[in-house]
Amino acid sequence: MAIPAIRGIAWVPYLGAVSAVTGSPVLSPPRPISTARRDTPAQLRRWVVVSVLTAAVLLLAACLVMARVQQQARIIGDQAAPQAANAADLYFALSDLDAQVARLVLTSGRDELAGSRVDALGTYRERGRQVDESLQRSLTTVTGDGERAIVLELLHGLGSYRERVWQALTAGPSAAGYYTQATNVLHLDLLPAATRLREASEKRLDDAYGSQRATEIAGVTIAVLLGGALLILLIGLQVFLARRFRRLLNPALITATALTVLLLVPMAAVLILQGQVLSRARDESLIPFLDLTRARAISYDASADTSRYLISNRLDLYRQDFDRKAGGLEAGDSGLPAVAGGRDVGPDSTEQVVRRWQAYRAGHERIVKLADAGRKAEAITALTGIRRGDASFDFAYFDAAVAGITASRRDDFEVAVRDARVLLTGWPFVPAVVLGLVILLVPLSVRRRFAEYR
Repeated sequence: MAIPAIRGIAWVPYLGAVSAVTGSPVLSPPRPISTARRDTPAQLRRWVVVSVLTAAVLLLAACLVMARVQQQARIIGDQAAPQAANAADLYFALSDLDAQVARLVLTSGRDELAGSRVDALGTYRERGRQVDESLQRSLTTVTGDGERAIVLELLHGLGSYRERVWQALTAGPSAAGYYTQATNVLHLDLLPAATRLREASEKRLDDAYGSQRATEIAGVTIAVLLGGALLILLIGLQVFLARRFRRLLNPALITATALTVLLLVPMAAVLILQGQVLSRARDESLIPFLDLTRARAISYDASADTSRYLISNRLDLYRQDFDRKAGGLEAGDSGLPAVAGGRDVGPDSTEQVVRRWQAYRAGHERIVKLADAGRKAEAITALTGIRRGDASFDFAYFDAAVAGITASRRDDFEVAVRDARVLLTGWPFVPAVVLGLVILLVPLSVRRRFAEYR
């Protein structure tokens, strides 16, 4: 059979089935190229572009989140927590400062109490230095204008307080009047201002923890959503290549998928674990430390009320103040039994703290009875003496137990903060390295497939 020729076109017939009538072969039109095969490069390109873009977005987000959470851990450990501790120490030091002034006034002019006077003077100077250092640290670390105004108010009030203390210590018979003025400055001006500074620092600490928690949640969400999307894309690309090109395994894609999994699982684990470490450190160490420091300050102020009761010639206000503060310290839910207890401090230590405080309170009651009976000299000796059985000795014995637990709480918090920092070491850069390799491996995995269409 002749085939017509068309100028410029070479027609090559396709011999198909044989005619049942003539027995001659039947000509069929040329077979078209598969549409799926023509679209394969475009589909492959879309897979690669979407996978690389997803990996790039995940890289940027993961690096930013890990850098942010590392910075927030540093803010908690280096700024917020030390500022809260510094404010608590300031309140404590001010309380003890006035207690030592009361001891100095009581022992003035009594040679038999010279040892107690020397001890009170040394402690007064130490607390004064501690107050000055705390205020200096506050000036260099506070950021808000309101807090700076509080610190300046404390500095001004401290100057006025020290002026009245000097007058009380040099006034002789008129010492009681000047001391009353000094302690009024402390309780009406200094301690309320120190309380506001402490509350502001604790709010900043809570805000820092809140920001850290929010970043932790954001990081885990990014790992789940963006990381999950990238894994789906990588696995989908592997399936696409297996179906279209009959390549069951692609080493580059398998490596990229494995790297993504090896990044996402540890990243989420580190975010969750460091958050747990910091939260546990706050709940089990830092907050108990702050509570114990506050309890110590109250106990010192209560002990000073015993001295004030004697200085004021049995003004009942001070006895009532002592009973109120002592009752707060002995309360089961918020007092010494609660703040002194903990997993690292056994019940024996807690009971020891409570027993020593109760021993001091019994001494206080004995001193009040001596004063009420007109035996003021004996009351002063029982209060300021530094021998076993004297109130000063009993109080120092109690405070040593509280101070030991307080220091342990602070040390535990610092260890936990260091542990959290170790967990986060290097993590701002790990996602960049791992996902950078993934971004390189995805185009490499399809390079030979594209070559088949050239």
